[in-house]
Amino acid sequence: WMVTAVAAALAGVIFAGRVAYRLAGPAPGRGYARIVAAVFAGLGVLGIVGYAHLILIAASDPMDVTLCLAAIDCHLSARPRAAWVLLVLLSLGRPEAWTVAGLYAVWAWRAIPSMRTHLALGVAAIPAMWFGIAALTSRSWSIASDIALESTRTLPGSPISRVPHNFLSLYELPMNLAMLFALILTVARRERAWLLLAGTALVWLATWAALALHGWNPSARYMFEPAAILIVLVGAAIGWALANAPRHTVLRWAVATAVLGLVVALALPARNRVRLAHNGIVFGRTWARQLSRLHAVIDKDGGAKRILGCGQAVSYLGFQTILAWDLDRDISDIGWQPERSLRQAKPIVLFEPYGAGWKVRPIHTNRASCKGLSTTTAFG
Repeated sequence: WMVTAVAAALAGVIFAGRVAYRLAGPAPGRGYARIVAAVFAGLGVLGIVGYAHLILIAASDPMDVTLCLAAIDCHLSARPRAAWVLLVLLSLGRPEAWTVAGLYAVWAWRAIPSMRTHLALGVAAIPAMWFGIAALTSRSWSIASDIALESTRTLPGSPISRVPHNFLSLYELPMNLAMLFALILTVARRERAWLLLAGTALVWLATWAALALHGWNPSARYMFEPAAILIVLVGAAIGWALANAPRHTVLRWAVATAVLGLVVALALPARNRVRLAHNGIVFGRTWARQLSRLHAVIDKDGGAKRILGCGQAVSYLGFQTILAWDLDRDISDIGWQPERSLRQAKPIVLFEPYGAGWKVRPIHTNRASCKGLSTTTAFG
């Protein structure tokens, strides 16, 4: 999985560059313009806040960005079937993609009748995979939505106000201004491919606004896709401007100066991203040590049978999956809200992170044999 997730995430750089290179348009005598567009788009996607960290921990979010950009690339390359398959895969990773996939299905149903069987199978597969697997393996067919709503209730403020705030937090002001310029240029040029990208990004954000009204938490990483699309548009706009600025005029130098100014303005944030990536590697080693100690402390306490005989295993959401794995239990059997479990006064065994180690405590149990479960590992 780590090889798949990281390789797929890095492939997003290629697709971002391909799309920006194509959208920049012909540049006779200025081939460098399209290359600049491609390089800017690829590196720009890598520079999204938090992107490198999620690649390092083999999360699926950067891979979803790759699927999104690859779908756009396939559509622009007149390969709608491949684009549809990629959109279905993206929809299995992110529910916000359902709107985009649905609109694409409506268009393809009318424009390409030979695709209708593929479209029907894809439309059926998305809810079947999302809800069918959840119904078979957890306490609720809507477990993903339930967890999303639970996590949002603990956050201050209105979820709808966090949509623009979290989206703009994915890059610094210079890039956000460049995105605005790219959108203005898109409207002015009325180029169909450019409008397709802008529309996809805006539909994604509008979908998140609707989900936020429903009560979901619009985490910034759930908006990587529209950010990546708009970064590609910025790259295309840079390439187009460099290719079309009149020769031997002040305007040409003004365009070059603006592009250089944008790159310089983003240089310091890029340097900080590199430092954060290094810190992420150090943190990852600490996290790996912590997960190794979790397995060791379970063995020290007598294994899963003894621990679960003293109550439900409970930890925090970020450790629910690994705790379920180490105890050889389904994820739905592991508690992920310690505060709620403590209020319910039912027997639990609480696994609390302790630096790079763990504190294990049996709570609400009077069995003498369970007292020995109290264990604290090394901190660092």
